[in-house]
Amino acid sequence: MAATTTTTTTPLGFVLPTGLSPRRGGFRFSLVRCSASPLTSSTASVEKPWSSYNARLVLEDGSIWPAKSFGAPGTRVAELVFNTSLTGYQEILTDPSYAGQFVLMTNPQIGNTGVNLDDEESEQCFLAGLVIRSLSISTSNWRCTKTLADYLTERNLMGIYDLDTRAITRRLREEGSLNGVLSTEQTKTDDELLQMSRSWDIVGIDLISDVSCKSPYEWVDKTDPEWDFNTNTRDGKSYRVIAYDFGIKHNILRRLSSYGCQITVVPSTFPASEALKMNPDGILFSNGPGDPSAVPYAVETVKELLGKAPVYGICMGHQLLGQALGGKTYKMKFGHHGGNHPVRNNRTGQVEISAQNHNYAVDPASLPGGVEVTHVNLNDGSCAGLSFPAMNVMSLQYHPEASPGPHDSDNAFREFIELMKRSKQSS
Repeated sequence: MAATTTTTTTPLGFVLPTGLSPRRGGFRFSLVRCSASPLTSSTASVEKPWSSYNARLVLEDGSIWPAKSFGAPGTRVAELVFNTSLTGYQEILTDPSYAGQFVLMTNPQIGNTGVNLDDEESEQCFLAGLVIRSLSISTSNWRCTKTLADYLTERNLMGIYDLDTRAITRRLREEGSLNGVLSTEQTKTDDELLQMSRSWDIVGIDLISDVSCKSPYEWVDKTDPEWDFNTNTRDGKSYRVIAYDFGIKHNILRRLSSYGCQITVVPSTFPASEALKMNPDGILFSNGPGDPSAVPYAVETVKELLGKAPVYGICMGHQLLGQALGGKTYKMKFGHHGGNHPVRNNRTGQVEISAQNHNYAVDPASLPGGVEVTHVNLNDGSCAGLSFPAMNVMSLQYHPEASPGPHDSDNAFREFIELMKRSKQSS
């Protein structure tokens, strides 16, 4: 920490350290304050329609990013990831899979459509904060009920804007995800915030327990006909599905319901024996936040249910299935977060435009014989889907209920229906 730092000034005026190596335990430089963008600076004689710089993002690599605050005040520590989606910030805010993370949106302007209750993916916001380039000062959508800033304030969620999100994204891509601190508290020094970022780690933390439901419940909400599709593919039969809530999104439940499923949602710790007493036609393991290796109890539950009923894993559920089948998972450099990831279906050769949100992946080389990699992420070749016909297992690393394609991946729900149908016919 006592080594001299060499810095470089970019054309936009940012002061950046050279020779970055911001991995935990390997810091070779001290604090570097990144200047405000000249694109938004103005002379003192011009009245600005926003507040002065009153917030900081301090990353564990020693960089400090002045910003303007909107939403709730305070100080929070989390892992910073970037999301490349052009729209859907409200779905991102309410996705439980973002627990323990700050989300940086690469799309430069956020907030222009406001928020509305129809786009909620859960009952509350679980992410630690939102980082954006430009906050829209007006909303232009007929469904808007309030502004993004008011929404964050009501949800006690921090948001910052007017910092160079492109520079931060490049840093995350080159060096990997970084822990950081958001703070509006001027009494805290830069060194204090830096120490906070370096003393916290998301790896090995059970984040599922805090986002899962506490008791079983029946999903009864129906999809608004205005938003429903593919209803002509239903076979008129009803299938009983137990959905394990590791941080489940409402739209997953809506899509299952649209395919004629009767759904009981159960907590992440729900005993496998109790689930089987409900005589399910199929079992869903949902998405969720964090490290699958940090929740061995969930892996054991999946193991106990394998072969007892058809199972379908999505995102975290996919990773838990990979471990339960004998495979290993690993932490990715900066993960997949966005609504524009191309995925190839190895069985059909078709390419789907998918929505993804995960920092961990299944290592296909660690999987036992008989387990098939059905889908591959074309950006980096990582495993995006599994199948194990001997135990009626299917899974996807990405989110088939999302609609970036818009409906490229929705047929996965139909495949789950067919899996349950064949299982009932053979029993």
